[in-house]
Amino acid sequence: MSELVEHVDEHDRVLGVVERDEAVRENWPHRIAATICRDREGRILVLRRSEVLSRFPGHYDVMVGGAVDVGESYEEAAARELSEELGVRVPVRFMFKFLCREGISPVWIGVHEAVVTEPLVPDPGEIAWQGWLAMAELCKVIDRWLFVPGGREALRRFLEPGCGS
Repeated sequence: MSELVEHVDEHDRVLGVVERDEAVRENWPHRIAATICRDREGRILVLRRSEVLSRFPGHYDVMVGGAVDVGESYEEAAARELSEELGVRVPVRFMFKFLCREGISPVWIGVHEAVVTEPLVPDPGEIAWQGWLAMAELCKVIDRWLFVPGGREALRRFLEPGCGS
């Protein structure tokens, strides 16, 4: 059985509970919680997703995250995903959410920010590589490297007017 998610509408209101695979197959919006991590110098954490992942294998991303569980808030899911994927427990701060239509299916992405000062312990099943990039470096690669579409859009919104579009 696939993980359960909340099927939501165009305004992020819950319509019901469905399996995530069904939401993707039927093109139904559901929720994703994600965090953009910064270090003390302001650099952004960039990840390359594992090749074994079913969604965007080998793509780069600036967000750590995943599906919001049924009854879970965006913030709770963001903190849980940081712990699961990077092995860190740090406060997350909600920044914004948007309906992303690029990618596998429409998803509401709740974007958070976290300042990470402790060592990362990435889950190798999720993350193949990680590095901290300064804003100038990140702006140079965002359109050259193969990024997860929602991550690219979230970064642009996060940095506005930073990199532009």
